[in-house]
Amino acid sequence: MGIQEQRADLDRAVAGRTICTALAATAARHGARPAYSDRTGGEWSTLTWADTRTRALETAAGFAALGLEPGDVVALMMPNRSEHVLADLGAVHAGGVPTTVYATLAPDQVAFVAGHCSARYAVLDGADQLGRWLPVLDRLPGLRKIIVVDAGACPPGDRFLTWDAFTELGRRELAADPLAIDRRWQAVGPGDTVTLLYTSGTTGDPKGVLITHSMVLHEAEMVERSSVLPEHPAGVSYLPFAHIADRVLSYYLPVRLASHVHFCPDPAQLTTILGEVRPHSFFGVPRVWEKIMAGIQAVLSAEQDEAKKRAVSAALDAGRAYVAAQEHGGTLTPQITEAFERADQAVLTPMRALLGLDRVRQASSAAAPLPVEVARFFAGLGLKIFDAYGMTETTGAITANLADSFKLGTVGRPFPGVELKLADDGEILVRGATCTPGYLDRPDATADLIDADGWVHTGDVGRLDGDGFLTVVDRKKELIITAGGENIAPSLVENRLKEHPLIGQALAFGDRRPYVVALITLDGEVAPVWAAAHGVDTTDLAALADHPLVLEEVARAVEDANARLARVQQVKRWRLLTAEWTAESEELTPTLKLKRRVVHTKYAADIDALYTG
Repeated sequence: MGIQEQRADLDRAVAGRTICTALAATAARHGARPAYSDRTGGEWSTLTWADTRTRALETAAGFAALGLEPGDVVALMMPNRSEHVLADLGAVHAGGVPTTVYATLAPDQVAFVAGHCSARYAVLDGADQLGRWLPVLDRLPGLRKIIVVDAGACPPGDRFLTWDAFTELGRRELAADPLAIDRRWQAVGPGDTVTLLYTSGTTGDPKGVLITHSMVLHEAEMVERSSVLPEHPAGVSYLPFAHIADRVLSYYLPVRLASHVHFCPDPAQLTTILGEVRPHSFFGVPRVWEKIMAGIQAVLSAEQDEAKKRAVSAALDAGRAYVAAQEHGGTLTPQITEAFERADQAVLTPMRALLGLDRVRQASSAAAPLPVEVARFFAGLGLKIFDAYGMTETTGAITANLADSFKLGTVGRPFPGVELKLADDGEILVRGATCTPGYLDRPDATADLIDADGWVHTGDVGRLDGDGFLTVVDRKKELIITAGGENIAPSLVENRLKEHPLIGQALAFGDRRPYVVALITLDGEVAPVWAAAHGVDTTDLAALADHPLVLEEVARAVEDANARLARVQQVKRWRLLTAEWTAESEELTPTLKLKRRVVHTKYAADIDALYTG
């Protein structure tokens, strides 16, 4: 079947449908099944799919009662919890446009986003979120009402309303006139905007990406068709709903599959939640997988029993061989299978169980290319992480590695119905039903994004191999061109450095300079464990960054990385910084990608010193 026939098949599958009709169908067929669970005080509370739809209609009635008109924007700033989905669904069913705002944004950034989209309503979690909105309310005169989930944090005044009062208003209004809300959601069409998502702002002010009902349903259809999940799978939602990946995997796709989503509002509790839920699928951006790997490596390196260390090492070798034999072009022999099954039963399954990943049928990664060494590490655990590629502007994944067709170190092949090609300079171009019509009120940026033939210019440079598997090299604008004219992908250098568990983040620099240098930070979770295992009597990161043993180990990590890099890519000088980089300190986006411009500016003196000192 050719691409156009595949596209036509997908079009038929989602024709005329919206998230509203999809939720109605799922509630009718699977109403008693669990939908969303929240964990409070150690106990789980659960909404069924019937509950979810009823609450969504009540929330829609509440927005209508507050005066929401079709097309009005509702800004949401909440952690991952049921109220977040209900507020989003309520806005959609009322004809509004929800937009989740990253909870790490500073007040000025909040003012920019809310002002740019002319938000009329906001639903905020509590005191922390209010602290980001209250200082700029005078710059948002169009914001009519702010709904606060934590009643104890809700300020006085007509502009504010508690979530409980809001939902009670909705219940009364829906009971009084249910047909009014029916007319609203039935008037919503496939081409209407289902959400407005702002880019994370790695290259300037965020841009509002328009995403339609048709786009998310096409994406859900493509993902479902490629899935190896059981019926009604269990999952964990912990990434921000401002991130397209979690919106697809924990919201749009579950509405279609009647999945059971367990919320983890605090990523620090992820290990605990994973152990309780034991999900069938798990998605992590590369940094999440890197941190899990670093934690395992730190534990393994601290093991004193040599017999245990040898047994684990042999089991990991068997796991890697088993996964490698299943890669595209590989051959899985009975001997490899038998060795893996023994290792899996004795060592690997118990190790995955400790992580809460023993039931995972589908592990995936996206947002940035997953370093191949990380993928190989988890292959040793018998866990195949299928790297995918996409962006907010394509409603998430447009390529993916699949169970029956994968190559570690690549981001897979295009989904059926997706057109993909490389421009003359290697830029990845995409065309398909999940591509955005453009940015809100940014015709200039839209024209840069989408050309006259409908191709989306991703800004990423890639390579396609002879089997059609895509490898992402780096962002086009982030490639280093040295003083000698060499082109270097900084992420390649950085990923090599981050393979050492002590290193949390790294930034390679060398544009228009004679050689590459690096800024390095310690991993805040692994470094204290490493220090204790090596007799260092401090857990303070700043002190560790100056400790001779730590500096010696980081120097070894740089040497190891350089040994696997071409000469022009090698790090000639480096500096270990005394603090971690986080979204709060603004070196990282909320999706844990480097904000290179911020780092370049903030640490300009450190970079200059590496060339002059």
